[in-house]
Amino acid sequence: MASAKKKKQAMAKKKLVARKKAVLKKKLEVKKKLALKKKLELKKKLEVKKKLELKKKLELKKKLELKKRLELKKRLELKKRLELKKRLELKKKLELKKKLELKKRLELKKKLAQLKDLKKRKEQEKRKAIGERKRLQREKQKLAQRLAKERVKLKAQQLAERLALRAAKEKERLNIKLARAAEKAAILEAREAARLAEIEANRKPVAPPKPPIIKGVMQDGITPTKEFNIEFLMSQRELLIAERRNLLGQADQLESEANAIVENSEMGDVQFDDEGGEGDTMVVERERDLTLSASARQTVEEIDEALARLETGDYGYSSRSGLPIPRERLKAIPWTTELVKERAGGIGSY
Repeated sequence: MASAKKKKQAMAKKKLVARKKAVLKKKLEVKKKLALKKKLELKKKLEVKKKLELKKKLELKKKLELKKRLELKKRLELKKRLELKKRLELKKKLELKKKLELKKRLELKKKLAQLKDLKKRKEQEKRKAIGERKRLQREKQKLAQRLAKERVKLKAQQLAERLALRAAKEKERLNIKLARAAEKAAILEAREAARLAEIEANRKPVAPPKPPIIKGVMQDGITPTKEFNIEFLMSQRELLIAERRNLLGQADQLESEANAIVENSEMGDVQFDDEGGEGDTMVVERERDLTLSASARQTVEEIDEALARLETGDYGYSSRSGLPIPRERLKAIPWTTELVKERAGGIGSY
C-alpha cells in the first residue's frame, strides 16, 4: 500500500516536472519567435531606410545635374553677351579712331606751332604737381601718425575707465554678498552656539566615539538615514547640483576674462611700461580672476564629495564627531562637513 502511494507520488512529481519543462519550452519558443520577429522588423526598417537614402541621393544627383546645366547655360549666354559687347565696343573704337585721325590731320598744322610751348608748359606743371604731391603726402603721414597716437591714448584711457568701473562693481557686489553671508553665518552660529552650550552644560567635555549612522534603503541614488529623510536629502541634492552649475559657470567666465586680458596685452592694446600704469592694473585684475576661479573650482570638488556622501548615507554628519549637522546649516552651506563649534574650534570640538 505504501509502495503504491510512493509510486503515485513519483509519477505525479514526474508529470509536474514534465509540465514545467513543457511550459519552459513554450516560453523559449515564444521568446525565439519574438526575437526573430524583431530581427525581421529591424531588417525591413533598414531596407526601407536604405531605399529612402538611395532615393534622396538620386534626387540630389538630379538637382545637381540640373543646377550644373543651368549654370553652364548662364555661362554660355554671358559669354555671348560679352562677345557681342566687345564687338560693339571695337566697332565704336574703330569709328572713333577714324574720326580722331581725321581730326588730328586737320589740326596737325595748327598744333605744330604750339607744340613746343605746350610741352614746356606741361613740364613746368608736372614739376609743380610732383612737388605739391610730395608736400601733401608728408602732411598726410604726419597727420596719420598724430591720429594713431591719439587713438592709442584714447583707447588706453577708455580701457582703464572700463576696468576701474568693472572692478568697483565687482568689489561692491562681493562686499554685499560677503556681508549677507557673514550675517547669515552669524545668526546660524549664534543658534548653534546656544544649542551646543546647553548640551555642553549637561555633559563632560570628553570626546565620545562617533555614533553609528542608522541608514535606510537607497532610493534614486540616495541613502536616507534616521536623522535625514529622503525628501530632505533630495532637496539638498538639487541645491548641490544648482550651486555646482553656478560655480562652474563663474569659474569658466573668470578664466575667460583672465585669458582675454592676456590676449589684449599681447595684441598691444595696453601699454605695459613705467609711463603707462595699465600694466599693473591688468595684472592685478587677472590674478584676482584666477584666484576667484580656483576658489570656485575648490568648492565644486567639495560639492562632488557631498554628492558622493548622499549615495553612501554619510551626508549631514560631522566628519569629526559623527554628530548630525543641523538642517539650517546644511541648507545654508549644503557641502559642509563640520558643526559650527567645530569650525570655530571652540569647546567640544574633537
